[in-house]
Amino acid sequence: MRRRPSVSIPCEQMEKVVGKHSRGRLCFIASLSALFWFLLFYFHFTILGGGSAINESVHPISFNRGSFEVHRVTKNYPFMRALRTVENKSDPCGGRYIYVHDLPPEFNEAMLRKCKSLSIWTNMCKFTSNAGLGPPLENEEGVFSNTGWYATNQFAVDVIFSNRMKQYKCLTNDSSIAAAVFVPFYAGLDISRYLWGHNISVRDAASLALVDWLVKRPEWSVMDGRDHFLVAGRITWDFRRLTDTETDWGNKLLFLPAAKNMSMLVVESSPWNGNDFGIPYPTYFHPAKDSDVFLWQERMRKLDRRWLFSFAGAPRPDNPKSIRGQIIDQCKKSKVCKLLECDFGESKCHSPSSIMQMFQSSLFCLQPQGDSYTRRSAFDSMLAGCIPVFFHPGSAYTQYTWHLPRNYTMYSVFIPEDDIRKRNISIEERLSQISPEEVKIMREAVISLIPGLVYADPRSKLETLQDAFDVAVQAIIDKVTKLRKDIIEDREDHDFVEENSWKYALLEEGQRTVGPHEWDPFFSKPKDANNEDSGDSSAKVAKKSWENEQRGQS
Repeated sequence: MRRRPSVSIPCEQMEKVVGKHSRGRLCFIASLSALFWFLLFYFHFTILGGGSAINESVHPISFNRGSFEVHRVTKNYPFMRALRTVENKSDPCGGRYIYVHDLPPEFNEAMLRKCKSLSIWTNMCKFTSNAGLGPPLENEEGVFSNTGWYATNQFAVDVIFSNRMKQYKCLTNDSSIAAAVFVPFYAGLDISRYLWGHNISVRDAASLALVDWLVKRPEWSVMDGRDHFLVAGRITWDFRRLTDTETDWGNKLLFLPAAKNMSMLVVESSPWNGNDFGIPYPTYFHPAKDSDVFLWQERMRKLDRRWLFSFAGAPRPDNPKSIRGQIIDQCKKSKVCKLLECDFGESKCHSPSSIMQMFQSSLFCLQPQGDSYTRRSAFDSMLAGCIPVFFHPGSAYTQYTWHLPRNYTMYSVFIPEDDIRKRNISIEERLSQISPEEVKIMREAVISLIPGLVYADPRSKLETLQDAFDVAVQAIIDKVTKLRKDIIEDREDHDFVEENSWKYALLEEGQRTVGPHEWDPFFSKPKDANNEDSGDSSAKVAKKSWENEQRGQS
C-alpha cells in the first residue's frame, strides 16, 4: 500500500491554527460561564425572590434563618393592598386609612331624634347636643377655662367618637386600602333605652339587625369582621347577657358569634374576654385647639394644693366588699382630707365646678371601685392634675392600657383593697410617706397625660396633639395590622387564653405566653355550683351602676 506523503506545515502557520482553536475554546468556556451565572441570578431573583415586578396577588415575605435570608411567596390575601399603602412614603395616610360603614339611620342618627327615650333617669337631649358634648358650662367661679368646657354625660362616648371620626384626616371610600373599618353604631345609646322594662327580644333587636347587615357586606368577608371596630359608651357588662332568661341583665351583643370577631371600645372592659377594650370616660374638657390644652396644663402645674388627699363619692352599704365606708371614715377623721359625700338628692357632687375645684386643691385623689371596676372620677381628677390613688388594678391598670403608661407607679399610687379592708392601713400615713420631690414628679407625669385622656371638640381639629380618640384609633390600626402580618406569616396565636385576656395587654413586646402575675388574686373569675362561668356578679354590677346614674358621681 502506497503511503501518502506527509504534509509539512510551516511553523508560522501551525502557530496561527493553534492560536485560533485556543481562542475558540476560551470563547466557548466564557459563554458557558455567562449562561451559568445568568441562569443562577434569574433563578434567585425571579423564582426565589419573586422578581422585580411584584404582582398584587403575590407578596414576598422574608425572614432571617441564621445568617441566610430566606424568601417565600404567600398566597393572595384580600388585605394585601391595604398593607402596601404604608410603602408609599409620599402618602401621609399610608397604613392609616379608615373606612366607615354607611349604616342605616336607625343604628345611630334616628336614636338622637328620639333622645327623650334614651334614659329613664335623664333627659339625654341636652347631653347629645353640641356633637355629644352637652351644654356649655359657665365659668362663674373661675374653675374652668373660658372655652372648651361642657356638661358632658359620662356615657356620651358613642356620639362624641362618631363625630370625631368625621374629622379624621385619613378617611377613605375605598375599603381595599383601609387599615380598619369603623362601625358607627350607637351601641351604648341603644341598650340604654331598653335596660328596664323590656324583654330580651327588644334588647337584642338592634344588635342582631346590625350583625345581619354587616355580614352581608363585602368589607366583612375580607377578615370576617376582625378588622371592624365599634364604640359603646357604657360598661361591658351591659352587653354580656349570658342566658336568654328574661330577668338577666343587658343584651348579648358581645356574645354574638360575629361580634366576637369585632373590637368594641367601651369605658370599662372585661378582664376575661378578648373582644372589648377600655377607653377613657369623657371629662368636661373638650379642647378645640392645642393651645387650649397647653394653657390648662400650665395652670394645673401652678396651683396651690392645700389638701393631701380627697374623695368624692357615696358609701355602698349594700355591698359588703366595698371599702368606700372605710375610706369615708378615714377622710372624716383626717385634717388633711377633703370629702364630698354624694348621695341621692341635692349634692355638690352633682356640680362639675365643685368636683373640679376639690380635685384642683388636692395632691392625691382616692379612686376606689364604683359599682363596677371603674369610675369617671378618675379621669376628672387626672384632668385636674391630681395624682390618682387606686385600690384595684381593674380600675385603671388593666383597663386603659392604650392610654396610660404600663409603669403605673409613674403617675399613681396603688393601695390594695385588703390593706384597707383587713389591715386598716392609714391612707394618710401611706401618702405622707411620699416625698415632696416624688409628688412633684408624679404630678408632672399626670399633667403630661392630659392630652391623651380628653376628647377634643368633634367640630374642630387639634394640630399636633393626640387626644383620646387618636390614641384609640391608632391602637386599633396597630392591632389589625399586627393580626394581618401574623396571618401572612402563619404566626396567629392559636393558644390565646381568653380568660386571661387582661394579661396579654401587659406583656412586653414580642411576648406571647402569659404566666403568674401579681394581680392574679384580683381577677379570679366567679364560678357557679357547676363550675361554670357565672353572670350573676357582672349583671348585678351593671344593674347597680345603672341605678346609680341618678347620683352625680358614680
